[in-house]
Amino acid sequence: MVDLTRRNLVEASIAASLGASVAGVASADEPDDPDTPHAPHVKGELKRFSSTALGAEVTGPFVFENGTLLYSLQHPSRDNLAPYDEAAIGYFSGFRFELDGTNDDFDELSTPQTNEERGMVRGADSEFTVLAQAHETINGGTEELGVVQTPDGENITTEAFAGTQYGDAAYNPDCNQFIATDDEGTEGYLFTNWENSPGNISRIPVSRTDDGEWEADLENAINLANTEQFRELGGTRINCYGDLSPWNTMISSEENYSHSRVSLAATVGDIVEAGTGEGRRGAHAFWNRPNPSEIQSVVDDYYGDDAWEVQGYWSLTGVEFLAYYLGADPVDQGPDGNTTEPIGDVYPNPYRYGYHVDFREPTADPPQPAKYYVMGRAAWESPDVQSDRKTVYGCSDGDSKGIYKFVADEPIDGDDDPMDVAGTLYAPKVTNETAARELPPAVVDLEVEWLAMGHATNREAEAWIAEYDDVTQVDYLETHAETDWEDDLDAALEEADREVVENGNRNYVTDDEVVRWAEQWESEGPDGVDPELRRVPFLETRAAAKEIGASIEFNKAEGVDSVDGAGPGDYVYFAVSELNDDMSNEEGYEDVGDIQLDRVDGGVVYRAELEDDFDVSTLEPVIVGPDASDPADVADDALINVDNVYVMDDGRVLCCEDAAQLGRSYSNDCLYVYEPPENGFPGGDRLGD
Repeated sequence: MVDLTRRNLVEASIAASLGASVAGVASADEPDDPDTPHAPHVKGELKRFSSTALGAEVTGPFVFENGTLLYSLQHPSRDNLAPYDEAAIGYFSGFRFELDGTNDDFDELSTPQTNEERGMVRGADSEFTVLAQAHETINGGTEELGVVQTPDGENITTEAFAGTQYGDAAYNPDCNQFIATDDEGTEGYLFTNWENSPGNISRIPVSRTDDGEWEADLENAINLANTEQFRELGGTRINCYGDLSPWNTMISSEENYSHSRVSLAATVGDIVEAGTGEGRRGAHAFWNRPNPSEIQSVVDDYYGDDAWEVQGYWSLTGVEFLAYYLGADPVDQGPDGNTTEPIGDVYPNPYRYGYHVDFREPTADPPQPAKYYVMGRAAWESPDVQSDRKTVYGCSDGDSKGIYKFVADEPIDGDDDPMDVAGTLYAPKVTNETAARELPPAVVDLEVEWLAMGHATNREAEAWIAEYDDVTQVDYLETHAETDWEDDLDAALEEADREVVENGNRNYVTDDEVVRWAEQWESEGPDGVDPELRRVPFLETRAAAKEIGASIEFNKAEGVDSVDGAGPGDYVYFAVSELNDDMSNEEGYEDVGDIQLDRVDGGVVYRAELEDDFDVSTLEPVIVGPDASDPADVADDALINVDNVYVMDDGRVLCCEDAAQLGRSYSNDCLYVYEPPENGFPGGDRLGD
């Protein structure tokens, strides 16, 4: 147990220095909290700007050059009144951020009090105006906004195809980035992610009218996933947040949760040592299983009381639809989505998803997508590309995941061939875990060093991936079962499932390859591994990082951003939606991982100062959410389960919620504006102040 005398001294020393806090939760009169001290807590000021419609997350914030805010209305309740019953992209009319560094430019929005207020999008001193709505006709009447099609132009929906789908078609708009086509920033293209599988990114021409409003040209909007250029890459899936690159392009991140090779805190080494994957195998192993998303229910049936959570199994929904997007013939499926025949002609390669996607030449018709395979494969929420054009920070969403860094050998040029990008992939190691153990997150800076996992070019990584392009669902059965599936599909499927649980999926990178890579990494360093093992950290990033002892225990690392053009002395913000499980000292996790902080269900926003080489080494907590036990008078005005973070040009941070609501009196997600202490324009002369 923690030394109580030490803890009391630490808490007393910070009581006077907590600074401004959320409204009604000032440190001087913080309510009695039986769980975690100083949760919630804000170093600076947090002010509510918007509440979104019931059922929806706040996603995809973007601030235009004139200070107008735009965001996505993602998966709102169908019971809301129109237009708030359908996914949409909208902006706040009548208000512009002054971008002067302070929150004095708006009056704080009240919490939603009535059913009418809960069923709509509300903004401080402004009105949410829908710019474009899902399923609207676009591209000369040939497409619906956000909807992915087969090569023959058929909309891929559950109405047209049997099987499972990750989210309703066009129901999950997320990231928005605007690429201006004029010097004034009044005309250009709005790129929007659609967080589905198959995934999508739309491009909509938008312009600002003389009276300051925005309008969309849907006639000339396109779904980029439906272009041949994107289909040749294998398409995309679960496109979450993203970034505006220093070379002025949209970068979309693929949040491929089913990359998880092992569940939660397990390592591949644990499986090899035990001689079985029972209790530890993750979703990736079942990617090419017929009806892959059914794996959790059959594991429950096979193993009974010894069953476990197959981490990421739920995100295997939509994989068959991704095959149809690539041109596979639909197989016979029952009404419950169970596959009765394996797909054997065209099937997606799992190693082609889970990357950052850059749209080079964003104004071309259409732009050319390029995936940065060399930056690692994960459930990327977002990247943050630094102004040196070499350093990229990325957050991987989900339980027991990582924050990663990539450093290119040379600055990335938007005009160069993206396949020539070369660099080193890094995983984090928290080094002060002993000093931080069993303390409140609000008082603990996490000290981080970066472990180099490997070096490659984007072209090399793509060549490794291509070796798995021809694997199908038929291979799953014929590789792992002796029973002929054409004679007895059910028996062959169970036999294959049990074999994959025990010994892994031999159609892809094997357990043995991951373990041998880690052993050679330890003895020879990242550049000394056998040539055939160099692929491991790029294709199996999470598993490789865990195997070498990196701190892969962040729970839902959901956002990372810094001010455009950030340099040494500016901050990178990292958002962790929930600080629990592997990061906490809660019961059942006392001996798991490096980080053993007090649990905070509402999450934490950290900031890290960029050093001279664009490295970061200290994560400082600046916003701490509430505990689940906190009542409404605390939770109503606190940031809960932070998702996207967006740093405005004046250094303030937009903080978006995907909240579990905890003890709130209302069930709406909100957008808050964080003003750091002693804020001003970051970067000095760079911004002209």
